[in-house]
Amino acid sequence: MWFLGAVVGALLASEIHSALWIVGALLGAMLGWGLGRRARQETDDRFRAIDQRLRRLEAALEDLQPVSPLPGRVPEQDYPAVPVPHVAAVAASQAPGAVPEGDHLPSGVLPVTIPKAHERPRTEPAGEVAKPVAARPATPPQRPSPIREWLVNGNMVARAGIVILFFGVAFLLKYTYAHLHVPIELRLAAVALGAGVLLGIGWRLRRRRESYALALQGGGVGLLYLTIFGALRLFGLLPAGPAFALLLAVVALSAALAVLQDSLALAVLGVAGGFLAPILASSGAGSHVALFGYYALLNAGILAIAWFKAWRVLNVLGFAFTFGIATVWGGLNYRPEVYASTQPFLVLFFLMYVVIAVLYSRRAAGSVERHLDTTLVFGVPLVAFGLQVGLVQEIAYGSAYSALALGAFYLLLARSMWARRGQDRRLLVEAFLALGTVFATLAIPLAFDGRWTSAAWALEGAAMVWVGVRQQRLPVRLFGILLQLLAGIFFMADLGASAGDWPVVNSVCLGALLLAVAGLFCAWLLQRPGQALHPAERWLAYLLLGWGVIWWGLGGLHEIDRHVRYLLQGNIALAFFTASCLSFGWLARRLAWPMARYPALALLPLMVLVAMASADHDAHPFAHSGYLVWPLAFAGQLFLLRRHEAPASRYLEWQHAVGLWLLAALGAWEASWAIDSWVAGRAAWPLIAWALFPAALLTLLALRGERLRWPVAAHLASYLVGGATPLAIFLAFWFLLANLVSDGNPWPLPYLPLLNPLDLAQAGAVLAVATWFLEVRRRGLPPLAAVPLSLAWSIAAAAAFVWANAALLRTLHHWAGVPMHLTLMLRSDLVQAALSLFWTLLALGAMVAGTRRASRPLWLLGAGLMAVVVGKLFLVDLSNIGTVERIVSFLGVGVLMLVIGYLAPVPPKEGERA
Repeated sequence: MWFLGAVVGALLASEIHSALWIVGALLGAMLGWGLGRRARQETDDRFRAIDQRLRRLEAALEDLQPVSPLPGRVPEQDYPAVPVPHVAAVAASQAPGAVPEGDHLPSGVLPVTIPKAHERPRTEPAGEVAKPVAARPATPPQRPSPIREWLVNGNMVARAGIVILFFGVAFLLKYTYAHLHVPIELRLAAVALGAGVLLGIGWRLRRRRESYALALQGGGVGLLYLTIFGALRLFGLLPAGPAFALLLAVVALSAALAVLQDSLALAVLGVAGGFLAPILASSGAGSHVALFGYYALLNAGILAIAWFKAWRVLNVLGFAFTFGIATVWGGLNYRPEVYASTQPFLVLFFLMYVVIAVLYSRRAAGSVERHLDTTLVFGVPLVAFGLQVGLVQEIAYGSAYSALALGAFYLLLARSMWARRGQDRRLLVEAFLALGTVFATLAIPLAFDGRWTSAAWALEGAAMVWVGVRQQRLPVRLFGILLQLLAGIFFMADLGASAGDWPVVNSVCLGALLLAVAGLFCAWLLQRPGQALHPAERWLAYLLLGWGVIWWGLGGLHEIDRHVRYLLQGNIALAFFTASCLSFGWLARRLAWPMARYPALALLPLMVLVAMASADHDAHPFAHSGYLVWPLAFAGQLFLLRRHEAPASRYLEWQHAVGLWLLAALGAWEASWAIDSWVAGRAAWPLIAWALFPAALLTLLALRGERLRWPVAAHLASYLVGGATPLAIFLAFWFLLANLVSDGNPWPLPYLPLLNPLDLAQAGAVLAVATWFLEVRRRGLPPLAAVPLSLAWSIAAAAAFVWANAALLRTLHHWAGVPMHLTLMLRSDLVQAALSLFWTLLALGAMVAGTRRASRPLWLLGAGLMAVVVGKLFLVDLSNIGTVERIVSFLGVGVLMLVIGYLAPVPPKEGERA
């Protein structure tokens, strides 16, 4: 087998180029070795099956035991003894290819019926007639491919000889035409006579040597094709009319021989020889009309055979030859001047193979359709449309008109078949409907530029995935997914080309939309329950979902970037994201598509990204129609959380918490901008505004949150702990920052210590945080419920100390004119004296309170503060001897220390009150 493959491969390769005969021989040898190995394997499997049947038959004979007749029943008939040679005969009669029932068995062999090992012979009661038992229909063995059977079985030498003879005659005709002077009529007549001899011998041997006869008939048909086409195109001996009539007769002859003998191999040989004849006998010149007319006759023969036989290999072979040769001719020889003589042939070939695909579906499926020839159903429009684009590239909007016509054709065809066949051809009707929709949709972007490849591949890939799921064919599904990925790559490579000026209705937007729809459709298809899919394909569904969502988002953002003013782009993008997520949420419920929840619940992260991006160029979130978009976005977010609520989902719980953070941030930003614009950008008002909204939100959650059954009461921990804790931390940092950097200017109001807007806002922030903390502890929500109260009181005391000192400094700034600058304040005698007296008062209060409450830590805290005051007096104020403020501070501190000594002389013991 490998030797024959090497010879044929070397001959074919050397015809292309003389240096390639070694490569062709190696490839042919590899192919022949593979086919031979497959043939040997099938032969071994066949003998192994026969051996197993013999073993089962012998075991059944050994288990037979005589059974005594039951009373009232007809005695059992004795089974004749079956000698050992008969066992092999009976087993051979049951083997594949044995003599069927009704034929004569070999002499000496008795037709017996052998019961199974676990059964006993049954007898019928007397007087009763045994009812015939309907035999269970045997499952027909799966029939191997006829082409493979022809390649690996039968007379291989004869078949290889026919193939080599065909090529030899073709080369001989070319050689004699160039070097010998024998009349061409005699040469062609000799070849035709040889073909007739091969046909005659093959017909006579069709019953005795079927395989050999079919090989001879195939070679004869191929030689007749070669002879007639050479007489027509190479030598001009026959006019076009008679030549085409003869070719039509040969087509009819080969089709009739194939159908009469039920030989797919003969049909393939005849068709392959017919398609190869013009190529082998060509001299490089001639009319494309004659070539395509000749191929039209060949395809007519394939169409006639398809009317009677469902031979898929023959159909695919004709499709590959016809459109492959047409593609090569178009790339090498097509010119716009021959459009009128080329377009009709492309339409004719397209219609022929559409009809062939329909006939195959009818013949192969029977009364109920079960599968499609996806190669023809989807490959024919794809290849034909590619050739059509090449034909009409000089015509304005030619591709768009072609796509529109192709879409209308498939839609009308689907409508006609549905009206005539109904449910019997539902799968084929759905395929044609999908193709019609694809090409009708594709006509729109093609009207603006030439990105038909990526869009067509994406949609064709989606259609192939759909058919692969319906037919449970993994390679078809994988190829459809690969087509979509390649479509995206080609789309990105052509992204820099012009896309048209219309919004949305341009090739970039619609192309991205088609890529998105194809990916999302495949993701939905692969995750539907009840599908017999490979486990890895479930992950591919997630990949396709992400692929489709990315293309959807890129298409929308591209249109926003091109057609929306820069200042409006953020809010328009937020509206686009909101509408998209709501759409995915609807698809998740409408199509029972759980995976669609993921892009639906991505609205909140997208809102955060938009807010961060808008902070760079927007003065406030409600600018540029944000007052419309942001409320709608928050409403959509709450709707999606309510619609897709699931118990014990950490992601959803965090969505509630992060949504609260975003609401507080946007509210604080908007309030700050509004107050700042009202006071013309002066004073401490904008800083105050940053705390108003978060503090109000925190207080509302603590005091009235549980009254909102959803979402707060249903997710109390998410709001009071996960959502409110960052708000409390923010208010703490704001409290510290306000005391460090702000002078508390209440313009246009006068400054009053502790009653100015900043101090009141800080008191409100501290009160909001305290209220929230106590409410969380009351409800026992972890982990804040475990925080000790002593730690909380310590933090509150530190905050009060900072606040009191900052209030004192702000008062000195506004009432005494001390500059609000840290270095200048530290050098001010008034500030130093005031701080000394104030800290002494605080120390006095702490020590007295510690004594009264028998709190040793509080007393020690006051004593420590007093020590700090004394140290400050001697380390800082001695450098400014002679100032009135120094004298006042020393006198005041001294008097207060005397009072402390009288009221709280020693640290109390725990539990002892003064």
